[in-house]
Amino acid sequence: MKLEPERSVEDMKAGKFVIIEGDKNDFFSMVTDMRLDSTGLEVLLHPPERREGLLREVLSGTATYNIVSLRPMLMMLQGVGGNGQAEEDGPRPVKAIPSHFSRVVEAHEEDVSRIFGREDDGQRRYFSIGNPLDMETPVCIDMLRFAERSNGIFGKTGTGKSFLTRLALCGLIHYDRAVNLIFDMHNEYGFKAMKETAGANTTFVKGLKQLFGERVAIFSLDPKSTRARGIQPDFEVYISYDQIAVEDIAPLQDELKLNPTAVESAYLVYAIYKERWLRTLLNLEGPDVEEFAQEIGAHPGSLVALHRKLKRLESFPFMVQNFRDGDVVDRIIEYLDAGTNVVLEFGQQTSMLCYLLVANIISRRIHEMYVKKSERYYATQRAEDQPRQLMITIEEAHKFLNPAAARQTIFGTIAREMRKYYVSLLVVDQRPSGIDDEVLSQLGTKITALLNDEKDIAAVLTGVSGSDALRGVLASLDSKQQALVLGHAVPMPVVIRTREYGEEFYKAMGSLDGLPDVERRQKAEEEAAVLYGEGG
Repeated sequence: MKLEPERSVEDMKAGKFVIIEGDKNDFFSMVTDMRLDSTGLEVLLHPPERREGLLREVLSGTATYNIVSLRPMLMMLQGVGGNGQAEEDGPRPVKAIPSHFSRVVEAHEEDVSRIFGREDDGQRRYFSIGNPLDMETPVCIDMLRFAERSNGIFGKTGTGKSFLTRLALCGLIHYDRAVNLIFDMHNEYGFKAMKETAGANTTFVKGLKQLFGERVAIFSLDPKSTRARGIQPDFEVYISYDQIAVEDIAPLQDELKLNPTAVESAYLVYAIYKERWLRTLLNLEGPDVEEFAQEIGAHPGSLVALHRKLKRLESFPFMVQNFRDGDVVDRIIEYLDAGTNVVLEFGQQTSMLCYLLVANIISRRIHEMYVKKSERYYATQRAEDQPRQLMITIEEAHKFLNPAAARQTIFGTIAREMRKYYVSLLVVDQRPSGIDDEVLSQLGTKITALLNDEKDIAAVLTGVSGSDALRGVLASLDSKQQALVLGHAVPMPVVIRTREYGEEFYKAMGSLDGLPDVERRQKAEEEAAVLYGEGG
């Protein structure tokens, strides 16, 4: 596009949403790059001085001009509405190009709505996540399509990944498109979270429990820490040694610095003692370990090393010999089956070893139960046997899904299954280049804040057509409140200024906080009637 002389190139931004008006079609496009150009070298070798204002104006737009690179993303017949139209009349992939001298105009509210849908269309699927650059019109994510696949939220530290994650989770819960299990490593999603503001001052924003009341339950690995923050957990989490399988230890090789022989020794112990393998091993002391190794035919050095490293688990206060108040996985499944979203807080237990271990144990067993539920539904084909769609949120995702771990952890299995067993992932990470390429290519929708590392940018754009054009857009995002959204849940890539997470948002979510008990119960019952039917 040649920019008209009266339009300043400084007002153009990479990622801006514009429309090319062809003869028959409108081409919905994104600004990907800008450059200066001229008709010849003479004017560049002898440019007019600053005091020669008239000459500068004469040359501008004739001898010198500005070129803006556009990438058409979608095309639509002119005069046709968006959502609700027949597929052949609605937005289509670009299979043609506009002719010379076609006019380019800025997109308006109705143009954005034609492409991305509207929250108020009555379908309860389009959820606003922000506005296009330089516009005050909502860009919506199709939450029905978002829940269908695993998704990713990326960005370097300090760019607002947690707020983007909270927005996406609010959309899923608000429209009841999936029930969520959130492994909340830094206690940012449950009741309230800290928001950094200018001047190093901090304020607090509402978490999912405050916004959605009884539709969210807080499970805590560190009940003392949770209560200290003024919250009573719905369930205190304890894990028995007998719940830990070798499959939960194998992905921790890097964290525990185990060699492959040590893991093979663990399998030898399991072959004899089954579920009691870890308890049996940890009860041994000193020279007894070597004798035990000889009894079972394991390498003494490897078993001693395994024993020494696994002793670290005894320092976790939530590890117990026997269950307290029942099996945590059974309770989580009970809540999920009832449509209640579960936030698992780690309190002060924020070591990576603790996070990896707990997330692996719980997710593996929940996945096993969902496989059984799905197989039963496929056999009976009865609506009441159909499992609820479950989305599991994990932070520091590259620790679970790096090329070595993705083949061993349950999360790599879930990411590759493409919702076959009604379980998907929401992966949150600042280093997407550490995630296995096969897993990245399976992510349906990616919401990406600023990334500076070229490897991270290339990783996010794995499997995306036109990635070269989007690379510059991604690298030029602001460090706060901007993100590139692309993939299955949006018709075309778009750069957004993220939605404000404040009082207006709380009101839109129907926050129950601050209402009298009678009104809170009444409002919750009304929402339940809408979501689940009068009998639900």
